Amino acid sequence: MIFKLEGFDLPRFVRETLAEDLGEGLGGGGRDVTSESVIPADARFAGVMDSRDAIVVAGLPLAEAFFRHLDPDCRIETLASDGDEVRPGADLMRLEGNARALLTAERSALNIVQHLSGIASMVRDYVDAMHEGSRTCTLLDTRKTLPGLRALEKYAVRMGGGDNHRMGLWDAAMIKDNHVAVAGSVNEAVRRAREAGVSPIICEVDRLDQIEPAIAAGADRLLLDNMEPATLREAVAIVDGRAKTEASGGINLDTIAAKAASGVDYCSVGRLTQSAPAADIGLDFQPL
Repeated sequence: MIFKLEGFDLPRFVRETLAEDLGEGLGGGGRDVTSESVIPADARFAGVMDSRDAIVVAGLPLAEAFFRHLDPDCRIETLASDGDEVRPGADLMRLEGNARALLTAERSALNIVQHLSGIASMVRDYVDAMHEGSRTCTLLDTRKTLPGLRALEKYAVRMGGGDNHRMGLWDAAMIKDNHVAVAGSVNEAVRRAREAGVSPIICEVDRLDQIEPAIAAGADRLLLDNMEPATLREAVAIVDGRAKTEASGGINLDTIAAKAASGVDYCSVGRLTQSAPAADIGLDFQPL
């Protein structure tokens, strides 16, 4: 199974994750002492990875990479695809191979599938709730991601039906209140970014009187911060299509439909990657 993400090195990720688990470079490390002492070197296992809950699947190609890294000859059959919605008890993957290798890779493989599927599942819940208010609004994530896992967590957001905000500090200007405080005003902060040749420019506003100065200075998108639905509707009317609009702050499953119904183009939610619980996924082996 081929898995490629721009800016993400899968072989390196697998190597470093397994090295951490095995304690490479530490005194006595570099080995799975339990499997080596309990499991014969030539023993073989067959197993099934399954979901205990209804989830949106994400991360199966990474799990396969972990197993194949330690047992290149293992047999793997994927029974679902990333982005699929599955019911409780659904089988996700069957595998067969060297017992020591599969047991050593098991935790790393499960951790990533549980984490990414948890994100994808939460995203799908938010998309469904958002669509009760608007079918045209787009759900976005934020930069509230775990260090080293951003590319994967944002991939999981896409598998859940959301879209990605900027990937980092380099691909868009995001002018927030602290930038404005230093620059002196919204229009001055936006003007400086525009003169520097940065594009696109996203500018946070938390008051309606900041909208016109931001647009006049050249903002491409306005992040309407912590505004209630009625205020969001007023803001969208003031903008009148001259820039994209994004609702942010105070958005949860109970509020997203009303905020999306205000007419904004986007709703951004940090908890999608910051607070999603891990999916309940297991892997049961049987000796051959």
